[in-house]
Formats: sequence, C-alpha cells, structure tokens
Amino acid sequence: MQISVNVSPQHMNLDEYRDKVLGCWMGKNIGGTLGAPFENTQQMNDVHFYTQDLKGQPEPNDDLDLQLVWLQAIEEHGLYNITPRLLGEYWMNHIVGPWNEYGVCKANIAAGLYPPLSGSCNNDMWKYSNGAWIRSEVWACMLPGSPDEAAKFAYMDSCCDHTGEGVYAEMFTASLEAAAFVVSDVRELISIGLSKIPPESRLAENVKLACELYDTKVEFSEARNRIVEANKDLGWFQAPGNIAFTIIAILYGEGDFGKTICLATNCGDDTDCTAATAGAILGIIHGRKALPQKWIEPIGDSIQTVAINRFNLDVPASVTELTDRVISQALDNCNYNRKLVALDERPTEFTADFQASLNDSEWVKTRLWSLSPYDLVFDLPYAELSVDYQDGPEIEEGVDKKIRVIIRNANHREQLMHLNWELPEGWTMLPGPSASLNSKKGLQPGVDFVLRPGPIHSVYTYVPLKVTLSGRMNPVGVHVPFQLKGGVQHCANSAGDWHLAYWDERTRALGRLDRTKVKLQIS
Repeated sequence: MQISVNVSPQHMNLDEYRDKVLGCWMGKNIGGTLGAPFENTQQMNDVHFYTQDLKGQPEPNDDLDLQLVWLQAIEEHGLYNITPRLLGEYWMNHIVGPWNEYGVCKANIAAGLYPPLSGSCNNDMWKYSNGAWIRSEVWACMLPGSPDEAAKFAYMDSCCDHTGEGVYAEMFTASLEAAAFVVSDVRELISIGLSKIPPESRLAENVKLACELYDTKVEFSEARNRIVEANKDLGWFQAPGNIAFTIIAILYGEGDFGKTICLATNCGDDTDCTAATAGAILGIIHGRKALPQKWIEPIGDSIQTVAINRFNLDVPASVTELTDRVISQALDNCNYNRKLVALDERPTEFTADFQASLNDSEWVKTRLWSLSPYDLVFDLPYAELSVDYQDGPEIEEGVDKKIRVIIRNANHREQLMHLNWELPEGWTMLPGPSASLNSKKGLQPGVDFVLRPGPIHSVYTYVPLKVTLSGRMNPVGVHVPFQLKGGVQHCANSAGDWHLAYWDERTRALGRLDRTKVKLQIS
C-alpha cells in the first residue's frame, strides 16, 4: 500500500486509521440491517437483535448504496475535482432509487435544474428529509480529522436533493464523523458538529434538545416522545427529528454498541438510517476490532445494493474492499492537500491546538452558510458563470423576476465580459438584454437584471445567454432554464413512490390556460 508523504504535524497511524474506516462501514451495515424491518414505524419498537433470517448477508440499504457512486466519482476524477454538478451527473447515470427526494432530484436535473436547484426546487415535501445525512461517511473517511473539509463536500452532496435543514443535517454528520477519527468523547463530537451548522437552525435546536433531555435524566421513552412532539409540524421522515433520535441513541447508549443501535431502532421513523449512522459513528470511535462479533457474524462482510444501477459501476464486493479503496483515495488526498492529517506508519499524534481548532466555525460560516440554494453555475472556457435566481426559477407572465449574473474564478486579467440575453418574443428585461462587467476579482460582483416574461408556452423555457470575452470573437452560449409557476407538482404512483409531474400548456383559449397533466419520466 502506498504511504503518504504528507509532512503535516498532525498524523494518524495507518493501521489505526484502517481499523476505524473498517469499523465505520461495518457499523453502517449492522445498524442499517437491524433497523430495516422497522422503517416508517411511528410507534416505539422493542428490538434487541436482528429479527430477519439473514443467511450471512446484510440487508441492502440506500444509505450505503449512494456512497458507492460517490466513491467511483472520486476515483475517476479525484476528490478535489468534485462539484455539485458532477455529482448530479453521476446521480443521473447510476442512481435508480425513485423514492421521494431522489426522484425529485432526477426530475429536476433532467429539466436542466442542476444542483443546488435540484434540491431546492419542486421539493417542499422532502427538502428537509433524510436522504443526504445518511450518506455522509464517505466524506468523513476520506478526510479524517478534517471536519471543515468534510462539511464542504457534504454540502456539495446534499444540495443535489435537499436544501436548508436537509443540507445542514449532512454537514453535521459528516463533520462529526470526520472529527471522530481524532476525538472519542461523544459530547465534544456533538459540539464540533454543531459548530458547522447555523445555531438557529431546526437541526441545531433538535440536537441541543437531545442533549438537554439526556443531561436532565429524562427517561429514554419520554425523551423520544419529546422529540416527536417538538417536530410535529414537520412530520415523519424529516432530518431534524431523526438526527435527534440518532443523538439520544448515542447518548443513552453510553458507548455500548448493541444498546445504541437498538435504541435508535426503537425510536421508530427512519430506523435503518438512524441505526446505521449511530453504528457508523461508534464504529469510527472504537474501530472494527471493538465491534461485538455477535453483531458481525449474521451479516458477514458482503455489500448488498438496492438503489443503484450496477452496470458500469465498480461496486465493492465487501466492506473490506470498500475500506481499502477509500483508504487509497485518502492517501492521494493527503498528498494533494498537505494541510490534511497525514496517514503514515508513525504513532498517532495531534497537537492540543489542532484539537481545539476542530470547533472553529469561521470557515464554514463564511464559505458555506451563505451559499445561495438558487445558484446555477455554468463552466465557461475562461471562468464560471453564475445565474442566481434569488428566490427560485419560477416565472409568471407579466410578473417581474430578479436575476443576478456573476462571473467567478476567471483565469484571465481585468477583461470585460459582454452578456447578451436572447429573449423570447414578447419578453423584456431591464436595464436591457445586454450588459458588460469587469471580471477582475472584487471589482464588480455581478450584474442585476429584472426579467418580465411575456407569453409562456411551456412548463420550461430555456433562454439563451451569450457571453463574449473582450478581445475575442466567439461568444459562448448557455441556456438558462425558467419554470412556469405552478407547473410542477408532486404525485404518487401506485407503489406510493413520490415523483414530479408537470403541466404542459397546449393551447390558449379566451385568455385561459388549457393544461394537460403529463408525467415527467425520471428513470
């Protein structure tokens, strides 16, 4: 195995690191298998061990499946080339699970609403749900001891199918899990996770409530019911409540692996997710060697899948293979980014200043909390073009729509970029369809436009925007999508899986829209 040459003063012994990564994935498989039969139960359960006849294999679980897709993206492109849009493309090619926010994500991307729009648009029912925080371990294992970095990639991941609380949930779990490679104290880990999300968020409030219930010695079943009551307005299958279930399971479990994952399952709701994440966290803290053999023997080392298309996807056959592939990428990351914790054969050593810095929230606060959920980014040959819809891409005929166009990461010096919108007939824009801006960093943040749509003939209208760099003759064109307000809605199929449907305007008669409901194919 390649040994990292990173000379960071913070270093982790490679064998110790491997044991923790292996413990993470094994704990994930164990917890997900235990909780699977009780998913979507709304009463408290009374579970003490597996209830299935497993025959030596774990239950398949999308919590792990989707992370295998991200692993392949990292292997093919490198961790530091990952972007939300790239993850969106891997989603379209490899993820077939149609459920809830997963289906919304695919439908949005198919319409040109790339991440983060794929998570923030048409997603009111599931934007705060559990699909993202359950897949945070790949970022934590790739970036041990680097919670800020883990939070950054967790944002890129979660914005594919969530926004707001759904994004904060994965930032919380990813940063907590990354810190767990360095810190073993559960309360300190919770504090580190909280430092990476806005303190006024529902997610943070629920985590603090879970801690308060434990500290005041509220009986476990009452603590669970208090969390249910606190999240009554959000309902079931939402991240704030389920994260709180995971936290009380870890706190009341008091380090006992089996007790912890059973408590998570006994809370009900999204039980495969809560037990799997609790198992992964304890697996990182204590390592594979400390996991009770009685929990490992019934499921073995294999990986089973349910939500991904295995064609053209190199799926690890086992937890051991997954661990080795993650470690290989983590070593590459260390060589690329010398600020990361080094992984080598020396004894593990972290300075006190480094450990204290894990609670610092300044970087994520300035770099992640302020990101717009309605920002569509296009790659130009010489820069990034950002179209920020301000409050989403929905439009109505005759109703003004504010848009800001921003140039970022320009790789040339102090040149003007000329923007020209090619508007449909009857549409207008103020101050006009053309504008110029200086791409020098900090000189001009962007250009504000006010779009007034004219006649709208389809649910989606793709407006050409041409960008020309001064001194060059060839314009670069992109198509900016706009969505008819009220044109997309959630609907359930016969199996109860939620999809998006859209209204396609066919004709106009007497000033009224004649709309026909058309199902948008997402698989």
